Amino acid sequence: MRISIGSDHGGFLLKQQLVDALHTEWEIFDEGTYSQESVDYPVYAQQVCDDVVSKKSDLGILICTTGIGMCISANKVKEIRAALVTNVDGATLARQHNDSNVLCLGAKYTPFEEAIKIARAFVNAEFEGGRHERRVGLIQKQEEKK
Repeated sequence: MRISIGSDHGGFLLKQQLVDALHTEWEIFDEGTYSQESVDYPVYAQQVCDDVVSKKSDLGILICTTGIGMCISANKVKEIRAALVTNVDGATLARQHNDSNVLCLGAKYTPFEEAIKIARAFVNAEFEGGRHERRVGLIQKQEEKK
């Protein structure tokens, strides 16, 4: 599994912890930022989403202070279904029911111990298809109308 991960300055420390923990399990592409110096989160959201859309990565993880900005930005990219997740169950269901391909986390509200569990649940879950496939198809039709 190949995962691209990115953050702004508010998510930098959590991103570093996740990169350090996950690189032994999966191939990780760290797309920045690389310090706590103030940056614009849409730049990093775009890079991670580009990796996912181009198939460089199978999934993406984005982190900012609340996770909200990253999630909004990521969902502007065609073919991205980003989910702001706050617990393991939500991470699993985002993949199983929504075929989500980008996980968004809020560093202010998600301690590392929970973030690593959420990330593993997200990566290990698989899309169930069935009735959910029809709904994801409707989302894709919405994208086409843009």
